[in-house]
Amino acid sequence: NKENYTTHDLELGAMVFVLRLWRHYLYGTKCTVYTNHKSLQYILDQKELNMRQRRWIELLSDYDYVIRYHPGKANVVEDALSRKDKEPIRVRALAVTVHNNLPEQIRNAQVEACNEENIGAEGFLGKGEPFEVRSDGTKCLKGR
Repeated sequence: NKENYTTHDLELGAMVFVLRLWRHYLYGTKCTVYTNHKSLQYILDQKELNMRQRRWIELLSDYDYVIRYHPGKANVVEDALSRKDKEPIRVRALAVTVHNNLPEQIRNAQVEACNEENIGAEGFLGKGEPFEVRSDGTKCLKGR
């Protein structure tokens, strides 16, 4: 249960999680882990570790890494994100390349799609609903 973990263990657990997540890119390369938890950079020098820490240190031994302290004040964005309330994040990414002649390309594609040979026997153009023809010649169905 994560509520019972110390802050030190939570920070170490986060580091283990990230290294395992990115393991495909990190195996065989030297990486630097920046943390705003100062004592985490000395974890490998500690003589007494609990069983959880020992297990995680064993997992970390597969990686070539260095832990560096980076104060939270110096990294305002990271510090703010770490304190933000945890809510599900929904992200949608869309990349669109708009060319000057895009409307013309759409109209040409619509004309070609409406040819008898492309419609075929199904006649599924809007399932009987008429197209709306806009002032620029673009055909729309239900306002789209």
